[in-house]
Amino acid sequence: MIDNNGLPIGVFDSGVGGLTVLRALRQRLPNEHFIYLGDTARLPYGTKSGDSVLRYSIQAAEFLVNQGIKYLVIACNTASSVAVEPLRQRFAPMPVIGVIEPGSMAGCAASKSGHIAVLATEGTVRGGAYQRAITRLKPDAKASAQACSLFVALAEEGWTDGAIAEAIAHRYIDELFGNDPRIDTLLLGCTHFPVLADALRAVIGPTVTIVDSADTTARAVEAELLDRGLLRSGNPLPPILQATDSPERFARVGSRFLGESFDAGRVELVDLAPST
Repeated sequence: MIDNNGLPIGVFDSGVGGLTVLRALRQRLPNEHFIYLGDTARLPYGTKSGDSVLRYSIQAAEFLVNQGIKYLVIACNTASSVAVEPLRQRFAPMPVIGVIEPGSMAGCAASKSGHIAVLATEGTVRGGAYQRAITRLKPDAKASAQACSLFVALAEEGWTDGAIAEAIAHRYIDELFGNDPRIDTLLLGCTHFPVLADALRAVIGPTVTIVDSADTTARAVEAELLDRGLLRSGNPLPPILQATDSPERFARVGSRFLGESFDAGRVELVDLAPST
């Protein structure tokens, strides 16, 4: 009999941003084993069509499933917006989770006024996935979304606090809060954005709650593993790190998101292209 509890958890993203989700998962579930796949050859997903993102997501998911996993985490907001349900149907009964639903649930729970702001990439904002999820969970809520494309570059360059980060945060956030001063909850709808939390806090002040979709996703994964009796026991194992292009850049930039240094030698270069 196969011991499913001992199988790894698969996590995929278009690049390195999802390493913030992996970091949160490892903090909450230290005994679990993880395989992380960054589709760096085809990033960013946010500028691609929904059909392309779904195709890429299926290829990434199948690659992880073929390695033998017990749980699939979509650590990409754009992929979560189009691929969660198709992947759940494709790989049932294996559990599949994205970052949008847990983040939206936590945002709704945290907001007393019902006025919630979402910071995300252009593709995620344009698709409206967070707005739909929030209003579905809390019909009387008002969800305002702001695309913050420069935050991705700031995060990857390591300019996550100080005058530059705060000045750009002001440009994105001031109008958002000016249009709706009742906003009491700020939902980080991109996996790059948690590393900018200090700069965001400096701009919005102490009274607005910041909700991190990485942390809320990790909590949801823990709850489902407990419910299904799938928790792993035993000693912690280092995560397996895979990328579809440029292991050197993946290691250099990804170390900031994972919260620990690792070199390109730890990154396995893989090919997701279907065989011919």
